[in-house]
Amino acid sequence: GGKMNYETIIFEKKAGWALITLNRPDKLNALNKQMFDDLDDCFKLVQHDPEIKALVLTGSGAKAFAAGADIKELHESDGITGSFFSAYGSNVMKRLAQMNIPTIAAVNGFALGGGCELTLACQMRFASENAKMGQPEVNLGIIPGYGGTQRLPRIVGKAKAMELILSANMVDANEALRIGLVNAVYKPEELMAKVEEFVYLLLSKGTLALSAAVECVNASEYLSELDGLHYESKVFGRTCGTEDFKEGTKAFLEKRKAEFKGK
Repeated sequence: GGKMNYETIIFEKKAGWALITLNRPDKLNALNKQMFDDLDDCFKLVQHDPEIKALVLTGSGAKAFAAGADIKELHESDGITGSFFSAYGSNVMKRLAQMNIPTIAAVNGFALGGGCELTLACQMRFASENAKMGQPEVNLGIIPGYGGTQRLPRIVGKAKAMELILSANMVDANEALRIGLVNAVYKPEELMAKVEEFVYLLLSKGTLALSAAVECVNASEYLSELDGLHYESKVFGRTCGTEDFKEGTKAFLEKRKAEFKGK
């Protein structure tokens, strides 16, 4: 693997996957303009690196994934700069949300406001027992601006999303699990090991099939059911043209483990 140096994040390339650690622990990893610049740059790098088949995001320190946007920076906004502020962060998160590889947020503590929204832009969330999640924006006289009003209802349903956004209430890890906001909850000291285990489980599959599946599930959010079924059939056909497909089916028939090559 290798590390790349950014001002506000740590990027580590592992065997077949990558880890991004939000790294402003003294500020509870609050998202500022510099962090969005760093993340955008890093996401582009991940998108263009065929060796990276899965991506994990987490926060440094024991307290937070990301406790929100940098309020000091935000306070300077007015009606005009505010929409730019939102659109910029939103575009960075969109880049993450549209990735065709598995993306996982390892939520190690507070994920509030923009921090919560960053986890929502990942496809899956695994939380530590001390995680607390929420959208407290209305307490500041604003609304979620990085996709919270759009992604949260799609993940937990409209009524629950309304309740969380309007009340600004935080949920703990178990409540997050109960409402489908996170996939699993682990002891803080076990979180990263469990996430890594899951990543390696995914990497043991055919990575072409994985990314094709990700692509189709992502498409289900904006295609009608009929268009989505058509899209799925097309991508299914594409996977049938791969060596991995021939190997996977052959291995099944020969009752052995498949040796996928990503071809």
